[in-house]
Amino acid sequence: MLGKPLADYQLHQLPPIRRSPMIAIVDDDQAVRNGMAALLRSLGHSVAAFDSAEAFLESGQVSTTTCLITDVQMPGMSGLDLQKRLIEEDHRIPVIFLTGFHVETVRSRALKAGALAFLRKPVAQHDLVEHLEKASRG
Repeated sequence: MLGKPLADYQLHQLPPIRRSPMIAIVDDDQAVRNGMAALLRSLGHSVAAFDSAEAFLESGQVSTTTCLITDVQMPGMSGLDLQKRLIEEDHRIPVIFLTGFHVETVRSRALKAGALAFLRKPVAQHDLVEHLEKASRG
């Protein structure tokens, strides 16, 4: 028998439940979503991918997300609007923005609101990994 039966433990003796880091990818471009998800999974991360900010918000996975990678410009809710909504709802998730259109005012707005990074597509793997490591350290 391995260890004591569960009934023999006092509540304070149970080991803590550790939350596995889960990275959410929000991008309307399926190729970007699939490529990013495959890369992150190959690095050992748990990943959930969504085609819109609305799909992410409705997924029930917001509270389990430990880092969000999102496109800036998407149909419907933009990445910036998603960031704002998460802040308003008190979800403190590190956000990494991806964009194909670098506009300094948009970059400044995202970073001022607390974004971890604002990266231009195509993203270099080492840049993404560096920012994910920052997110995991808090």
